Amino acid sequence: MISDLSKIRNIGISAHIDSGKTTLTERILFYTDRIHAIHDVRGKDGVGAKMDSMELERERGITIQSAATFCEWKDNFINIIDTPGHVDFTIEVERALRVLDGAVLVLCSVAGVQSQSLTVDRQMRRYNVPRLAFVNKCDRQGADPIRVMNQIREKLNQNAVMIQIPIGLEEKHEGVVDLITMRAHRFTGENGEIISDEEIPADLMDMAQEYREYLLDAASMFDDDLMEAMMEETVTEELIVAAVRKATISLKLCPVLLGSAYKNKGVQKLLDAVSSLLPCPTDVPNIGLDLDNDEAEQLVPSDSEGPFIGLAFKLEDGRYGQLTYLRIYSGTLTKGEFITNTRSGKKVKCGRLVRMHSDEKEEIDDAGAGDIVALFGVDCFSGDTFTDGKVNIAMTSIHVPDAVISLTVTPKDNQAQANMSKAIQRFTKEDPTFRVHVDKETGETIISGMGELHLEVYTERMKREYGCEVEVSPPRVSYRETITKYADYNYTHRKQTGGSGQFGRVIGHIEPSETGEYEFEDKIFGGSIPKEFIGSVDKGFRAMMAKGPLIGAKVVGFKCQLNDGSFHAVDSSDNAFQAAGRGAFRQAYGLAHPVVMEPIMKVTLEGPAEFHGPMVTTLMQRRGMITGSTENEGYSEVEAEVPLSEMFGYSTALRSSTQGKAEFSMEFARYSKVPNNVQDELIKAYQDEKKSS
Repeated sequence: MISDLSKIRNIGISAHIDSGKTTLTERILFYTDRIHAIHDVRGKDGVGAKMDSMELERERGITIQSAATFCEWKDNFINIIDTPGHVDFTIEVERALRVLDGAVLVLCSVAGVQSQSLTVDRQMRRYNVPRLAFVNKCDRQGADPIRVMNQIREKLNQNAVMIQIPIGLEEKHEGVVDLITMRAHRFTGENGEIISDEEIPADLMDMAQEYREYLLDAASMFDDDLMEAMMEETVTEELIVAAVRKATISLKLCPVLLGSAYKNKGVQKLLDAVSSLLPCPTDVPNIGLDLDNDEAEQLVPSDSEGPFIGLAFKLEDGRYGQLTYLRIYSGTLTKGEFITNTRSGKKVKCGRLVRMHSDEKEEIDDAGAGDIVALFGVDCFSGDTFTDGKVNIAMTSIHVPDAVISLTVTPKDNQAQANMSKAIQRFTKEDPTFRVHVDKETGETIISGMGELHLEVYTERMKREYGCEVEVSPPRVSYRETITKYADYNYTHRKQTGGSGQFGRVIGHIEPSETGEYEFEDKIFGGSIPKEFIGSVDKGFRAMMAKGPLIGAKVVGFKCQLNDGSFHAVDSSDNAFQAAGRGAFRQAYGLAHPVVMEPIMKVTLEGPAEFHGPMVTTLMQRRGMITGSTENEGYSEVEAEVPLSEMFGYSTALRSSTQGKAEFSMEFARYSKVPNNVQDELIKAYQDEKKSS
């Protein structure tokens, strides 16, 4: 167990896809002696990067699951989580940032701030995670870290300051000048392990002094001691580090470092900055919810002597049962002790306690506050809090984005059916953005997720890990229905059979909701409907929201007001008023001018400027609306909003029109009304489907 919490760093490596996160993590593991050979992400030797342990990851050259590891650097213990860059696996970034104290935002020195960089930055802000920026790929043609630093200021609204400047760029990139120590460092040797410490080259001295002034001015704004030392000209390295660290932890400053992970340059200096500038567990306030006091917020101090509190932030199902990744916020966890799940109230035994190194597990006997470990054989869900039973506190949960794309999966035979249900059970537990439901009318199994790649990876995993062959139908878009006008209802539900019958009358209106959510307002006076039946009317309306009359999509964004009604002393019941609510909905819905809404995606295209025209054309052909366009040094970026229904198969169209040189990313932006002709087609298709079934 690590007793000195000031020596612990919990960091995440996050970035836009293909910025070099996994390559950077591979170098960090090499320099901290956790691995003894460097392998590439798409390794020609067939090994692949250590943190990409899944066969699919190595084949595709992308990170799919976040992976945790642990290393030591100059007396500091660093827990690292390498996260995916692709927006389809954004939940992996979300839950990693939820439990981390600091992060390294990796940016490409040519492409700069890209679409997913913005998403990652937004996630870091959501959880108040201090960050360092590492401008990678300084050896590439067109590298310009100063331009990237300015983009961090303009696009991410971060107070970015260089704490290093490059010694050479592109093929001449040799190392960095440290603006805190005012020393130059070149990285040589077979794997960049030999670091020189020398005078700053004369041709770089003016630039170094200029950017050091920027650094001192920015840092002194947040530290009176440094400001005083600047006036008296007694500035020391210790004062600068203390000021930059203080400003970084308080989210007022974003220090910018640079290098080339692939060419083994600048990584050790990044590790030094992680140790000296990013927070330890005691520097970050952790908020829990007191379940005995109406979920009042409560500060959870990072103290190994305090009551045990830990958050299960990620699950994996392996050969030996469920593996639960746990961030310990307070107290100590010892192998063999019993802990309590605050959600279910169940006590579970901590049988095996391990520290993760990608897919390898190192057995440990205990772990204390601030550490990230994993448990075996503990049944729980992602986001559950565990305590020692002496306190009843839950840590704040993880933001889970809505799924935007669906596929119908059909197993090929009975054996595949059994295996598919096992696979689905595991995947839904591991990944909160992977949803499954069975269509009540068709009986089809429908899986939903964050994008085509997300669902493609899961269907491929079903086949490889469970031997389950499934047939996949074209993706279904998650349409919504809503109303656009005010409409009254006056509905009486009356049913008489032998014995007591059913009676319930409801009067009121529905109208579009300002919040975009469903609202129910009770305006009954004088007891025309007894209190116990008002909730029944609400239930009736809610039941109708699951499947709208237009195309069978979920109904959203309307407000129901109940003004009057009547009841019968014998025949009125909960069921009768639920039926009255359902009938009232059917009566008013058609009069309220219902429309179909479709998910609109924010799409970002990036590619050579020569293909700017074809890139825009591919979007316009898909009902896209261009919202922004920038060109920089032969590189073009186009932002647009495009309906999700038009984006299927888009990657093929984009590749063919740009010779495979452009790439795109997309994320959900909002729901918007579909054009009338598209709505008519959707309604007709829905009616035809109902007739045929």
